[in-house]
Amino acid sequence: MDSSIMRRCLLAIITTSLCVTSAIAAEPGAKSLTPSENLVIDGIPPIPADLVEQIGRYTEFRTAAVQDWHPTKTEMLITTRFGDVPQVHRVSAPGGTRTQLTFYPDRITAASYQPNDGKYLIFSKSIGGNEFDQNYLYDATGGDVTLLTDGKSKNSPPTWSTAADRVAYTSTRRNGADTDIYAEAPGDPKTDRLLSEMKGGGWSVQDWSPDDKQLLVLEELSINEGYLWLVNADSGEKKEITPRPAADAEKVSYSRARFSKDGKGIFVTTDRESEYQRLGYVDLSSGKHTYLLPGAKWDVDDWELSDDGKQIAYTLNEDGISTLHVIDVSINNGAVSGSAPREPRFNPALRSVVIAGLRWHRQPLSDLLAFNVSSARLPFDVYTWDTKSNSTARWTESETGGIPASRFSEPELVRWKSFDGKEITGFLYQPDKTKFTGRRPVIVNIHGGPEAQFRPTYLGRNNYFINELGCAMLFPNVRGSAGYGKSFVKLDDGFGREGSYKDISSLLDWVKTRPELDADRIMVTGGSYGGFMTLEVASNYADRIRCALDVVGISNLATFLKNTESYRRDLRRVEYGDERDPKMAEFLEKIAPLNNATRITKPLFVVQGANDPRVPKTEADQMVGTLKKQGTPVWYLLAKDEGHGFAKKKNADYQFYATVQFIRKYLLN
Repeated sequence: MDSSIMRRCLLAIITTSLCVTSAIAAEPGAKSLTPSENLVIDGIPPIPADLVEQIGRYTEFRTAAVQDWHPTKTEMLITTRFGDVPQVHRVSAPGGTRTQLTFYPDRITAASYQPNDGKYLIFSKSIGGNEFDQNYLYDATGGDVTLLTDGKSKNSPPTWSTAADRVAYTSTRRNGADTDIYAEAPGDPKTDRLLSEMKGGGWSVQDWSPDDKQLLVLEELSINEGYLWLVNADSGEKKEITPRPAADAEKVSYSRARFSKDGKGIFVTTDRESEYQRLGYVDLSSGKHTYLLPGAKWDVDDWELSDDGKQIAYTLNEDGISTLHVIDVSINNGAVSGSAPREPRFNPALRSVVIAGLRWHRQPLSDLLAFNVSSARLPFDVYTWDTKSNSTARWTESETGGIPASRFSEPELVRWKSFDGKEITGFLYQPDKTKFTGRRPVIVNIHGGPEAQFRPTYLGRNNYFINELGCAMLFPNVRGSAGYGKSFVKLDDGFGREGSYKDISSLLDWVKTRPELDADRIMVTGGSYGGFMTLEVASNYADRIRCALDVVGISNLATFLKNTESYRRDLRRVEYGDERDPKMAEFLEKIAPLNNATRITKPLFVVQGANDPRVPKTEADQMVGTLKKQGTPVWYLLAKDEGHGFAKKKNADYQFYATVQFIRKYLLN
């Protein structure tokens, strides 16, 4: 998988952190909950007030994610949530107090210290889930906050220069579609300037050269195609440094990249001459590629170069499970070599984990690595590994609503053959068989992306469906999912789209082969592209499911491509097909769930954010309106202060309570 996309997907998982006090309560004596004024409820029956007391603790969990190390102290910035959304906190020791630094109604998506002395930091946030992130300077001494960007466009978090006197970032400020490169001295916002105009919405700043004369920039065209450029940090002149294949040759993806300490080469992940993303080194004078892990049969999905340039930490994505490794690296006359990998020793041992967000400390503490860890029984928390002493420490211990970890189901990796013989995998979570006997109803939950992958992290609220309702949950990684090689991820592109939901048809057949699962009681759900898949299953296999839950899903790929934000439209056309081509437009209209809505005969629950920049609310509106006209039972929950999914706890809680009612009524009844 393309590492940059994987990192964004993992970030989305990590930042789904929840607070410790319920944001929804009923008035004394009230029989039903009063929803927030920002929620629009259509067709959803009243939620009983006592439901919060019955199931509310499943909403009371928290996660934590490392953002940055303090440059001179052994302390770090993390994001976690005590109120309604994740905010920046400072932690000074393993298990130390989480001191909150920011207080906003919207979540903080990134934060980093000024790398020299840490007297100030920069954080990023948007408003109401619109994803038009702005960067802000926070004075760590006085607490003053200064807006660094224009307040209107979409901006990336900053990349600090080596001297720590400047930052570079991308912005859609010029025309709303192209992510140009800007540079600025954060202490003086008047220095903010357009450095280099770019074409397309997939540009990102990766690194500054050691002498700060050049920027290393990634041009991402799709999950299967990306190239690296050097941009002059003064003039903005750019030069492509990775070769493009011939027009009829297989595309190549370069992604996460960093300059070597001497500035003569770059470390990268790339699938050049490989099925998987490999860790490599490119000599800038000769263009020669050297691969540090030539025999790896899985994607390197995260990696980081230590501040002294002598160690690389990386994770391998082994069938959805992460393994963490460190190698020593050396470069002599353009030739790079790496040591045998080392692995951390956790006490107690951790099993079947997902690891992300690798962050080395700066010199002289550059043997200290921070990272985020989650598993089915562990919400994302922050750990460190001292590679010199080979000791690990847990810095945060997030709450799980008072529910013991042993009560959370461990997943089983399952496999089945699809219609064309392809092997598809997924993770199956089952309820306690001593508590729930007989064949169990099944919730099939399909991930978004589609270039993403379900990873067996902590399930949060979903644990209630397993522990208390006795449902089994199946999380398939259908064709088009990342993590299984670039050939697999391309199988659903363009005219291959129907194969992905045929994989679900084969899964429904497979369910019948498991005697503990009830093939007559199946619900399908998913978010974003998973919502599109949910609607496809609901329209193509209505006779095989009981009901469906669509969260911020696409109801027609053609209308979606016309209405999604312009900075991401071309990237999505590579995946779904170009709706401007008559043959492709005809195909997209033919398979659109909206145009096949007469076949959606089972109850549907639709959830949408009004400010969604990816999947506009028109996708939900048109599906709900159509189903109403034809008499199909439909519930609709719209949040006026949310975007691509519900980030605010009070909204997510109401969605959860409504979902429980929906499952009880249509799946379990």
